[in-house]
Amino acid sequence: MLLEDLLKEYRYDMKVRNYSERTIKTCYNSSLKFFTYCKREFGIEEIEDMMPIYLKQYISYLQSIGRSEVYINSIIKYLRGFFKYSVKEEYISEKQNIMSKVKWLRQKKVLIRTFNDAEVGKMIKVWNYKNFYNARNKAIIAMLFETGIRNNELCNLRLLDVRETLIKVLGKGNKERYVPISPALKKILVRYERIRNEYIKDKFVTEDYYFLSYRSRKLTIEAVERVVKETGARAKVRKEIRCSPHTCRHYYCQFLLRQGVDSYSISRLLGHSNTNITKIYLQSLDDERIVEMTSQVSPLMKLK
Repeated sequence: MLLEDLLKEYRYDMKVRNYSERTIKTCYNSSLKFFTYCKREFGIEEIEDMMPIYLKQYISYLQSIGRSEVYINSIIKYLRGFFKYSVKEEYISEKQNIMSKVKWLRQKKVLIRTFNDAEVGKMIKVWNYKNFYNARNKAIIAMLFETGIRNNELCNLRLLDVRETLIKVLGKGNKERYVPISPALKKILVRYERIRNEYIKDKFVTEDYYFLSYRSRKLTIEAVERVVKETGARAKVRKEIRCSPHTCRHYYCQFLLRQGVDSYSISRLLGHSNTNITKIYLQSLDDERIVEMTSQVSPLMKLK
C-alpha cells in the first residue's frame, strides 16, 4: 500500500473522528514530509517496506537542522496515530508497526513567561469602540484574558453560546463546558454586540458566528493571532513575552491560582482532561510570585 494513498485515507478518518481542521492539516503535512524524505533518501514508497531505522535517521536529520525536541515529538505523535490506524485497518501487522521501536525525545523544561497585570491592563485599553474593527478586537482581547478560552474555541463561538452570565464553549473532543461572564466583560461584549449588529445590518450574513471578519465571515485562528500580536506591540509588551492567544490562556490560569482558586477548578474552566495538564501552565510561576502568594499563609500566625 502506498504511503501517500494511505495517508489520504487516514485524513478522512480523522475528519470522521471530529479532529479540528488545523490538527488534520498539521498531521497530514508533517507525515507527508517524512514519507517524502523516505522516498528521496531510501526509495521507500510503501508502508510494508518501512523500518524503524528510517524514522530514526529522519529524527537525526531534523536535529541536524536545529528542530526542537518539542517539534520532533509532535511528528512522532502524528506518526504514532497514522501507524496505529494502519494496524487497526490491517494494512500492516503489529510487528510491522515501526513506532513501537521509536521512543519520545526527552524535552527540556521550558518555562513559559506570560503577561503581568500592568501589561494586560494596557492591552485591554489599546482598542476603543470607534468602529467595528476596534470594538471586535477589544472584545476578543477581553474574552481571552477573562475566560482563558482557546483560540479555536473563540472562533467557533456562535451568538447563542454567549449568554447573560455564561459562555458555552465547545472544546477539544466536542466536550462542552461553561465559563462565567463577569460584569466587566459583559459591558465590553454588550457594546461590541451593538456595533456588530449595526455593522452587518445591510450585509448578507449567512453564519451566526459571534466574532466576524471584515467580510462578515467566521474569524480565523490566524486572524486572532494577528490581533493579539498587534495588541501586544501597541501596548509595548516586553520583547521576551510571546504575544499569542495561548499566552493569554497562561495568564488566566496563573491569575486564578494567585487568587486562591484550586487546580481542579482551574482545569475545569480551561477544559483540561486532568489537572496534570493544568500544572504545566503553573510551572512557569516565578519564585517572586510564589513568595507573594504564600506571604499571607503563616502557620505561626494561625496558631496565635
